[in-house]
Amino acid sequence: MGVDAPGSANTRFGGGAERSGPLGPGALAAALGSTSVLLAASVLGVVLAFAEKAPCRSGAWNSYAGQFQRACYTDIYPLYYGEGLSAGKVPYTGHPVEYPVLIGGAMQAAAWLVRNVGTAIRGREFFDVTVALLTVCAVAGVLATARAAAPGQRAQALMVALSPALILNAFVNWDLIALALTALGIAAWAARRTMWAGVLLGLAVAAKFYPLVVFGPLLLLCLRAGRMRQFGQALAAAALAWLAVDLPAMIAAPSGWAYFYVFSKDRGADWGSIWYMLEHFNVPVFGNGELGALNKMSAVFFAVACAAIAVLALAAPRRPRLPQLCFLVLAEFLMTNKVWSPQYVVWLVPLAVLARPRLWPYLLWQLAEIAYFLGIWGYLIFVYLMQGNPVAGYHGISSGWYFAALLARFLTVSLLAAYVVRDVLDPERDVVRALGHDDPAGGVLDHAEDRFKLRLNPSAKRAGAASAS
Repeated sequence: MGVDAPGSANTRFGGGAERSGPLGPGALAAALGSTSVLLAASVLGVVLAFAEKAPCRSGAWNSYAGQFQRACYTDIYPLYYGEGLSAGKVPYTGHPVEYPVLIGGAMQAAAWLVRNVGTAIRGREFFDVTVALLTVCAVAGVLATARAAAPGQRAQALMVALSPALILNAFVNWDLIALALTALGIAAWAARRTMWAGVLLGLAVAAKFYPLVVFGPLLLLCLRAGRMRQFGQALAAAALAWLAVDLPAMIAAPSGWAYFYVFSKDRGADWGSIWYMLEHFNVPVFGNGELGALNKMSAVFFAVACAAIAVLALAAPRRPRLPQLCFLVLAEFLMTNKVWSPQYVVWLVPLAVLARPRLWPYLLWQLAEIAYFLGIWGYLIFVYLMQGNPVAGYHGISSGWYFAALLARFLTVSLLAAYVVRDVLDPERDVVRALGHDDPAGGVLDHAEDRFKLRLNPSAKRAGAASAS
């Protein structure tokens, strides 16, 4: 079962390129995937995202409950004051910042640009300047996703540009910077620009830590295809790019630079994570709120998931596509992590689209993300009210409804991951490969022969060889 999409005679978004007449599905898919259409869709998406934040920009962010009641919360405005930027402090050297260095640099650049603006509106102008930067990143991320898609299937990037969950979360934080750099890195790898791919992915890691998930799948797929030289080049370029950004901060302010890593390690179970729910309900063993135990459980579950993905990558009947493995690793990271903020959906959207460009499970997940986006703000109002604070108007949602939204997001991401695994194990079900492509985002991996494959049942292979003789 599926939902037909433009240019498709099936459930594939942008598929059906077999007929290429002037009015055929192939022509429609090509038109929808053109740069002009994708650019227009990206701009429409960011305009909607900006409009969603309009109530806060008009003053709602100065009311704790009001910003949640209007569902327009953003980290950008309060952190202008909370991180000392309004007082002229420089990230890392003047004030520790809970983000990697490239995000700190973006914060400082925006603060510098509004330094001469009147104090009454300077925070709002800081938000506007940051939005302008993030808009460029959103457009770049959409176009890069299109470049990493199969030829004739670039209309799939519309699922990124017009993603409802991405629009709602686009300006909650600075995550679009990492999205753009990661998407550009994957597009560069797809174009066989190995060194540039490494540089862009290294810069992405300097913005947010999650782009590291790309290197694990690259290692496994390059090992299987015998392309370790290209992997080594990309990894070296990434390390140099990361060092070029981080090393100055490491030298000038080692404690300020390290704060992000210390903060991540010392953070307990927080909003959105399955651990937060288990801890809330005091589930034996898994609901243990002790930080050391939580860190170990989170790390162990993620390691086990990565090991399973590694076996899948090396033993699958046909080598998985790069976006499939990247999506699986990132999904498992989010599901086992100590915190799962609403804006983390920004990380997942491009990889989900490239891994499995089908509409119905994607839309189901998007609905769950929308429910969680609204649910977390409602729950924060409820918690605030239960602490004895007066709240006029909407009183939010209770714990039960919040955790239902949390579970819905967890389960729909799990469902998407299960479908990706099924596509890997049965490549004929894979939308991309059903159209005759191999691994469009794979670059040097595309159509490469296997040099190494994990044999899970060598006895069966020997028996087959014996019977053949």
